Amino acid sequence: MLAADPAASITAIAAEAGVDRRTVYRRFASREELLAAIYETRLTAIERATEDARLREAPITVALHRYVEGIIGVNRTWPVDLSRMLAEEPVRERRERSVRELTDFLCRATDEGLLRSGLPDGWVGTVLPQLMNIASRQLADLSPAQAADTVVDTLLNGLGAGAAGSAPRTAAPQAQRTAD
Repeated sequence: MLAADPAASITAIAAEAGVDRRTVYRRFASREELLAAIYETRLTAIERATEDARLREAPITVALHRYVEGIIGVNRTWPVDLSRMLAEEPVRERRERSVRELTDFLCRATDEGLLRSGLPDGWVGTVLPQLMNIASRQLADLSPAQAADTVVDTLLNGLGAGAAGSAPRTAAPQAQRTAD
């Protein structure tokens, strides 16, 4: 609900959950406390996905796929507004650690030749989260693993017709000429 409407009330959230608002207030003293718990849970899930991907030691393609699959799962489970989440200093610091770990991994991937060098600084680190967010929403009919396949292929091979694994293009049918 909060992803669809960040201003959703506790009453609306409780109704959607099938409980009385007092039940929600017994657990969370305020709307802000509820949001903080959601942000904490999302951040912990991001950290777990990053850790599970083994970005420092796993082979790059394996780690990349694990990371993307994990983050797509997090995005689908906890689709909350990150800008609001990052407004709090402790949360922002934890998130920045995860971002640094991903940045170090992407540098490793570039150094090992999996990613093209010479791109603008931070470009891949900007594009990858956007691809994962798009896949989380637009490829909802695919499992996180299948959506990760698409994201990783797009990141590593691009969208051009010459991209590895792309389906061969067929020529458009020629229009039949009629005699005058």
